[in-house]
Amino acid sequence: MKTILIVDDEQSIRESLKGILQDEGFRTLFAPNGEEGLNLVKEDNPDLVLLDIWMPGMDGLETLQRIREGHPEQLVIMMSGHGTIETAVKATKLGAYDFIEKPLSLEKVLLGVQNAMKIGQLVEENRSLRARLAKDYEMIGDSPAIRHLKEQISIAAPTSGWVLITGENGTGKELVARAIHHQSHRREKPFIEVNCAAIPEELIESELFGHEKGAFTGATAQRKGKFDQAHEGTLFLDEIGDMSLKTQAKVLRILQERKFERVGGHRTIEVDVRVIAATNKDLDEEIRTGNFREDLYYRLNVLPFHVPPLRHRIEDIPKLTHHFLEFFCSKESRETKSLTAEALDAMVSYSWPGNVRELKNIIERLAIMTPETIISERNLPVAITGRRQGAKGQGTPSAGQTFTFREAREEFEKDFLIQKLEENDWNVSRTAEAIEIERSNLHRKIKSFGIELKK
Repeated sequence: MKTILIVDDEQSIRESLKGILQDEGFRTLFAPNGEEGLNLVKEDNPDLVLLDIWMPGMDGLETLQRIREGHPEQLVIMMSGHGTIETAVKATKLGAYDFIEKPLSLEKVLLGVQNAMKIGQLVEENRSLRARLAKDYEMIGDSPAIRHLKEQISIAAPTSGWVLITGENGTGKELVARAIHHQSHRREKPFIEVNCAAIPEELIESELFGHEKGAFTGATAQRKGKFDQAHEGTLFLDEIGDMSLKTQAKVLRILQERKFERVGGHRTIEVDVRVIAATNKDLDEEIRTGNFREDLYYRLNVLPFHVPPLRHRIEDIPKLTHHFLEFFCSKESRETKSLTAEALDAMVSYSWPGNVRELKNIIERLAIMTPETIISERNLPVAITGRRQGAKGQGTPSAGQTFTFREAREEFEKDFLIQKLEENDWNVSRTAEAIEIERSNLHRKIKSFGIELKK
């Protein structure tokens, strides 16, 4: 049952509101002055406060100010029989949700209460959603590398410095970007993500800067770009190493001047954004080959972060495995499952070329496709168990074996292809697209390695 606190020095008003609100199913509390009202707000945390402005002692505006200082999200509707526009504006600036004039109208009171309750519900849902998203993007791990990364994030996040995150594919660069935003002073503002590699070259400018109506064929209306959308928040430019030199020059100008024009427009728009960029490429090498602007690199690389690959933080694999298994069993309405010690040892022994993303995908498959509640080593993909068997002397080199570099490379390549084929349900076309080689070339490798395709 929702609770409404009525703060008014007139007993007749309190009694009238009590009857109206209790008939509508609300629990009511009462206070004849601001001091008692403040105490009830602290003790009972009501869903809504109906607060009179003109009261002896502490008036309504001072009471409102004190409420907002201690309970900034408390919903308050002001009431007054001597209201002026100036008073209403002042109450709104202090944080009042609404202003109702006396004598009170039954319809106006109920409408104001219902609308305020809807706002309260939206605020609560938003808070719950933010908490759930924060959990979904939580950085899991206690290894020295991850502890150091978390410490660096806590130091850098509250500042306004631009950030450059490097690391292999699948290591969790987006998680680092979101953690920085979540711990920054911009956390209540938008976090806007742009995958620079996924947007066609001819559309990237429109995507970043927006466009005016008629700027090009198909531009039937004005559209805000990502920089606009991220105003006062954070803009995450993922895979920035894949951005063209032409677009890099425009991004550099925005970072320097903090203003831009939309495609096809002439009006200058000023923005306040914190830019976080990420890449899996070696930007020093990209600069040497002429594919990345050196001035943009130095502009972005104010606060550098490097996300370690999973093979450099194997202590985190058991915790990550448990976390993902619990998550996917819950998500897919499966009975809670666990791994045997042998299966977990196999997971730890594997090199994880696809990093945390690969681990997450495999755990999702195991959670869905394993009928038993205990996941054993035989349930794991052959790429993982084969690697362990090789360590015991059944394939890949062990201490007593001599392999040439070519043989070792071929053995690794075979294991990698088997793993990727499994991930794509043995579909050759999808696998070729995923690992970015020609389908015919993949067929030749499958045949040369003697890999038997499963149906």
